Amino acid sequence: MNTEIEEKDLKTAIIDAIKEKKGEEIVLIDLTEIEQAIAEYFVVCHANSNTQVEAIADNVERYVRTVTPNHEHPMFVEGTQNAQWVLLDYGDIIVHVFQEQYRRFYDIESLWADAKCETINDEE
Repeated sequence: MNTEIEEKDLKTAIIDAIKEKKGEEIVLIDLTEIEQAIAEYFVVCHANSNTQVEAIADNVERYVRTVTPNHEHPMFVEGTQNAQWVLLDYGDIIVHVFQEQYRRFYDIESLWADAKCETINDEE
């Protein structure tokens, strides 16, 4: 029996962790062509309750730490107290986990409308 964990790159690990906890409407925003962007990528999703937002954020941290080659940890985590919008900053990738109403209100995708956006299929 092989107990080795398959190593994954950071972007893939984050997306897989979100899918595992049923994050909805996962979008990868590619900021690599945007001058002075604060990161290379944003990963954005939403959940239906603060409990699910917390579960997704916790799972991203745990899963990424487990499967990435350097056992990545976020440099900064914000929003866990009210879990309406949790931000996990991995340097080159920033993860935004919203409750749906806050995602619609802040509409990050349209703020970065000149960036390439890729909707991640739940089936992948």
